[in-house]
Amino acid sequence: MSKKRKVFNEYNALTIENAGSEGKCIARHEGKVIMVDYAVPGDIINAKVYQIKKRFEFARIEEIVKPSEDRIETFCQHFGTCGGCKWQQMSYEAQLKYKQQQVIDAFERLGKFPFPTLEPIIGSVQTKYYRNKVEFSFTDRKWLSNKEDIGTLTKETNAGLGFHIPGRFDKVFEVETCYLMDPLQDEIRNSIGKFCKENDYDFFNLYGNTGLMRNLMLRNNSKGEWMLVLSFGCDDEPKRTKLLEHIHNNFPQITSLLYVINEKLNDTIHDLEVKLFSGNPYLLENLEDLQFKIGPKSFFQTNTLQTLNLYNEARKMAGLTGKELVYDLYTGVGTIALFVAKMAAKVVGIEYVPQAIEDAKVNAALNQITHTHFYAGDMKDLLTNDFIETNGKPDVVITDPPRAGMHEDVIQQLLLVEPKKIVYVSCNPATQARDIAMMIEKYEVKKVQAVDMFPHTHHVENIALLELR
Repeated sequence: MSKKRKVFNEYNALTIENAGSEGKCIARHEGKVIMVDYAVPGDIINAKVYQIKKRFEFARIEEIVKPSEDRIETFCQHFGTCGGCKWQQMSYEAQLKYKQQQVIDAFERLGKFPFPTLEPIIGSVQTKYYRNKVEFSFTDRKWLSNKEDIGTLTKETNAGLGFHIPGRFDKVFEVETCYLMDPLQDEIRNSIGKFCKENDYDFFNLYGNTGLMRNLMLRNNSKGEWMLVLSFGCDDEPKRTKLLEHIHNNFPQITSLLYVINEKLNDTIHDLEVKLFSGNPYLLENLEDLQFKIGPKSFFQTNTLQTLNLYNEARKMAGLTGKELVYDLYTGVGTIALFVAKMAAKVVGIEYVPQAIEDAKVNAALNQITHTHFYAGDMKDLLTNDFIETNGKPDVVITDPPRAGMHEDVIQQLLLVEPKKIVYVSCNPATQARDIAMMIEKYEVKKVQAVDMFPHTHHVENIALLELR
């Protein structure tokens, strides 16, 4: 007996009410919440459901009956397939409005604590070519828009170099043009892809964990210098050298050319040796009068111009006078710690990645800053009473955790230590609201400032100032 095919709903003249999570927008029909891809609040659409969950239906647009006043023409030929810039059909003014609302919703609905009126969100000066880092993957079976092509392509035409399709770790969409980073990255990526195809280089097969060409990472700095890291799935010295020489000879802008042999079952390179082929093993980037060494494994904010705005706001909220002891939690390579150091008596930075702490120490020495102290370890294990007794009780804590937020043990330790101010920098307002709610009995939210680091996406950075009651 054949399995009965499930029939999904279709909706006509559906009004998009608001922006939702993961770049989708929200509509309602007879009490049902419908999450719609690539819509804009104010659109009236015909839509077809493609997935049903307990609380939501997910739908795609079949026809735009009446476009929203905030809907604009998209600029990227890959829009709707690549998945990297899901809000580019929305005016930038509208993007900023809904990002600001995202913070308000998180604080009101999840946090449920009082907070002041938000400061106007700080928009990005650059809305294209704003990233200083992008990563691409090689595949021997690229994503095909036309299903009829499946099984008909040659090895060369089936190979692709681009971004993973949203929700599909095993599928890569071949990108021709990308507006996230300076256009030189298109030239470099397309040149490498063309060279590898013409010279019969095997692109990576994820299922068999085979193939020479695996990943490509590009970084640049504000001086126009570039870093390229190639990940090879196996070691083929003649082919590797031939490709690296091709890159070196054709792109003098690449001042740091590196490679890694990755035969693991995942793409991470943090536990692998990165080898230098030519140039320097790092880039130098400036923030105000500070210099930072950025290596292939270093974490550094990917929108350099907005990073200055983000860190300036955090430093202003800290209200430093030169007498304070500051703890910088989740310090990374020490960017915030060093950024506030000239206005503090002492800064203690904590980070769980040992390599990042080594980078932080190097950056402190590079800038001749001697009153910063960096420690590597799991935050919840390191931030103990003994640690605080040794390093001193902080007057101000600046915390910039990953998207998952702070561990509850870290929050409880902060509540015991009672710093006068906590400046909470977050890339996820939902987990930020959850964490603040656990501290609200002792702390009052005095200021909230959203910063747009990633135009054309739903992501938003947010800074909240908490003061001891």
